[in-house]
Amino acid sequence: MPTVAQSTEADWVSRFADEVIAEAERRAPGKPIVCASGLSPSGPIHLGNLREVMTPHLVADEIRRRGHDCVHILSWDDYDRFRKVPAGVDPSWSEHIGKPLTSVPAPPGSPYASWAEHFKAPMIKALDELGIEFHGISQTEQYTSGAYREQILFAMRERARIDAVLDRYRTKDKDKDKAKGAQGKKPQQQKGKVDEADAAAAEAAAEGSGAASEDDGTAAAGYFPYKPYCSVCDRDLTTVTAYDEETTELSYTCQCGHSETVRLSEHNRGKLVWKVDWPMRWAYEGVVFEPSGVDHSSPGSSYVVGGQIVKEVFGGEQPIGPMYAFVGISGMAKMSSSKGGVPTPADALEIMEAPLLRWLYARRKPNQSFKIAFDQEIQRLYDEWDALNRKVGDESVQPADAAAYSRAVRTAAGELPRTPHPLPYRTLASVVDITTGHDEQTLRILRDLDPENPVGSLDDARPRLDRAERWITTQVPAEQRTRVRDEPDTEALSALGDTERESLRLLLDGLDEHWSLDGLTTLVYGVPKVQAGLEPDAKPTPELKVAQRSFFALLYQLLVGRDTGPRLPTLLLAVGADRVRKLLGA
Repeated sequence: MPTVAQSTEADWVSRFADEVIAEAERRAPGKPIVCASGLSPSGPIHLGNLREVMTPHLVADEIRRRGHDCVHILSWDDYDRFRKVPAGVDPSWSEHIGKPLTSVPAPPGSPYASWAEHFKAPMIKALDELGIEFHGISQTEQYTSGAYREQILFAMRERARIDAVLDRYRTKDKDKDKAKGAQGKKPQQQKGKVDEADAAAAEAAAEGSGAASEDDGTAAAGYFPYKPYCSVCDRDLTTVTAYDEETTELSYTCQCGHSETVRLSEHNRGKLVWKVDWPMRWAYEGVVFEPSGVDHSSPGSSYVVGGQIVKEVFGGEQPIGPMYAFVGISGMAKMSSSKGGVPTPADALEIMEAPLLRWLYARRKPNQSFKIAFDQEIQRLYDEWDALNRKVGDESVQPADAAAYSRAVRTAAGELPRTPHPLPYRTLASVVDITTGHDEQTLRILRDLDPENPVGSLDDARPRLDRAERWITTQVPAEQRTRVRDEPDTEALSALGDTERESLRLLLDGLDEHWSLDGLTTLVYGVPKVQAGLEPDAKPTPELKVAQRSFFALLYQLLVGRDTGPRLPTLLLAVGADRVRKLLGA
């Protein structure tokens, strides 16, 4: 399959693919190229986490398009500790804090065996719908099977060198703290004004990424990069007290009161601390490309420290990859999976098609933040997407936009499913808002939208129609829903003046002739023009715009009892000509 963009200047994905191919050839010529992501199923895996997967997916997919053997591994950090009970979950789950996520029961009512599986399942389904091909690796399976045994024993032998690397950054952190104290400034004040929500999002991202404030292995008896889970309470509230390199015997105590000595050459119930675990895996998997969130980019962070440890201790190289910015939600606070109730990819795919969601990530460079709309803004996003489709069709599209479009609608494996007859999302939303999902009525209206190119069946308008209906029923507040009057407002009709009555007569007289979306658009905008003695296609003046707004408000009041509502041409089609005539007093 050909590459999607010849100009790497215009397309960030192609540029990274160039770099990754060259770097892989230098590091391991002839071997499959490894791109990586990591997710912690500690809670709902939200749309911000999706960038952790989408960024390497797009790069890996471009590499595959060029004919290279490339694997995108997705490490499920399901052997991480359970850190906190999210909002909405029984507080009794706090007894499981400190256990591996795969040892924590799933939330009440879940069909899954563990906390980790409960939150992994919807993400796996969403990734499949998005066309994201990956090789999943459970860190629980890796650690408990002994896959990392040699790496763990090696890290314990080299613990002094690891401790020395960590100590460089501990010193920097202390000096930084002293400087902040002397200046009396908060961190964000030193950089200028920073959105409080951004700071909260950074904290939340760190919580769910494995980079949370777990200890780095320092203990009273020395430095130990391995942390066992207690064999009695199954929690990581343990402290290593001694280690014998010859016998590999490791002694630990737990806050639950248990203490024991295990042979690390046989022990499979523990893991390397995060700042050692991550670089160990880079070397183990031979990762060439992996992005990191902004929470990993500061001095002393797991990404920065890991770069030193993988090189100086494990003899590997740090992956290349960008820092990616946060993803926001239009009309909502920044996302934190620890708080519960945050939108996930599965939530987004209920109200938008997979190609549109892919496009939102593909069109922005990783270091550019953006928002995903769950409010009225989704209608504008779909308008923009449809406009891009038209530009691609008539070949007027710019190269970077063409590249983002191609990455949205297809992968190296083929095309993603799309709506056969895509109608404007805002129109579909207005129609299902009025018909409340009545199939026969919905089909009648959709056929009337464009009589020259009518929809054959509702399936022609799906899945976009279903996404619009889901948006209306789940995201639009009840007070904003459209309720068409059952009977005419006789009091309002009787109080109309001559000019208003004339405007309604002109509209009703033109209904049959203009009964299509475009025709009714011309009609409703044209009535005030005709009343002003102008041609229906005359350009609007400020005075004419005032008259049009007054006319529109009149129609809304008589049809739905409000001053505003769905676009009038769509509303008229949805209500139907006979009912329109009845409500407007014909």
